[in-house]
Amino acid sequence: MTGVDFLLLGTAALIIGFSKTAVGGLASIAIAIFAAVLPTRESTAAILLLLIVGDVVAVWHYRGDADLDLLRRLIPAVVPGLVLGAVFLAWVDNTTLRRSIGVLLLAMALLQLFLVWRSPDTSTVAESHPLALATGIASGFVTMTANSAGAVMTLYLVAQGVEKRRFLGTGALFFFGVNLCKVPFSAGLGLVGAETLWRTALLAPLVLVGTWVGLHAARRLSQARFDQAVLAATVVSALVLVLG
Repeated sequence: MTGVDFLLLGTAALIIGFSKTAVGGLASIAIAIFAAVLPTRESTAAILLLLIVGDVVAVWHYRGDADLDLLRRLIPAVVPGLVLGAVFLAWVDNTTLRRSIGVLLLAMALLQLFLVWRSPDTSTVAESHPLALATGIASGFVTMTANSAGAVMTLYLVAQGVEKRRFLGTGALFFFGVNLCKVPFSAGLGLVGAETLWRTALLAPLVLVGTWVGLHAARRLSQARFDQAVLAATVVSALVLVLG
């Protein structure tokens, strides 16, 4: 790995930490960087371990804010989604997976645009079990293949009308649990090797720095403007993967 490659991965690690405690959509940029620097299949496991490092901080900071009732509706459908994602990973080559991740990121960006431009009436969907089922399966599949289920989860939580802190706490606990469940799948596919573990150990401190910066920045920056910038970056990153 060249110095430039490590610099890019280090930047991605900072972004991962920042996204976990500030704006989740920003993680799409880190996903694109990892997929561009590393073999695409290997990148999914490498970034997974760093996401878990950020998850630990987010769960601790927002402890007590998670809505367990919402999580109970989602969890039964997540496992089938993870299995479908693992099967997909086992069968596709790096080029197909790289472009698939780009398409998924574009889809997530469109979902975020949908949230920005629409003010949904949550009263008609708050108790929708089909919505929870679809969200769980989609989150499991997308997070297994591209570590990018944030927009799916965002759509679901916004539809429930949750307030900000409960939103952050529920999302943090959900992704911590899902990411832990993904580790055996990645290991079973042979994606978690000694080099991946060594790389994680080197980059983990940068994730922690990113979480610290995110906690402070979230209190000072306009969320709406920041979300717009993140969405634009997500679209650019996705297009690079699709066309590259």
